[in-house]
Amino acid sequence: MMKKTFATRIRSLAERLCNDNSGLALTEFALSLPILMTISVTGVEVASFVNANMRVSQIALSVADNTGRVRQAITENDIDSAMIGARIAGETIDFAANGRVILSTIEPNGLASPNTGQRILNQRCFGAKVVASSYGVAGDGATNASLATGVGPAGNQIRAATNAAVMFVEVQYDYQPIFLVDNSLIDNLGDRTMQFTAAYPVRERFANNIQAGTLPVARRRMCNVFTAV
Repeated sequence: MMKKTFATRIRSLAERLCNDNSGLALTEFALSLPILMTISVTGVEVASFVNANMRVSQIALSVADNTGRVRQAITENDIDSAMIGARIAGETIDFAANGRVILSTIEPNGLASPNTGQRILNQRCFGAKVVASSYGVAGDGATNASLATGVGPAGNQIRAATNAAVMFVEVQYDYQPIFLVDNSLIDNLGDRTMQFTAAYPVRERFANNIQAGTLPVARRRMCNVFTAV
């Protein structure tokens, strides 16, 4: 029998390799894995961003609503309870460490024209994010018409009716990405610093000044304190 030449052997090996389908699925999976991982990571990040937006918006609404529902008189204990609720609601997005709630009581300043307007009667805060109110601090508008058009974003200001008050809430939160820390995807979805406002009228309250209650001074939610607790 004639021995196969080297070229014949090479040709035979090449034919066998061409016809060999073993490992094809693994090869296809390896080639598609980067694409699948990119799609999966992007999907999770987008879902997380949308969820964080909804959660921060709900925190703003709940704080304004819960404090507005307090009847007769509101105390530091009531404020503390509302802020604890905000902290619990934001646990999954680490809101306390990266966010800020600013709660203001808005009411008419009671002055005669031309100084008629609104005033920020008092203000309480929660969260470790160092940021000030975008619309004023306690005492603003008390002696002038600086808040004559109300409090809030331009074109959407809130005004309290005569002999009434409004609980106005500002919330800011720095979004914490899961995967795409330096990726432009999140920036394309929206600002990483989420900002929401909410307002609810006070119901049946005869005094809008915050009463001391039984809460120790050290635990009161003053706006010069930045804490995640």
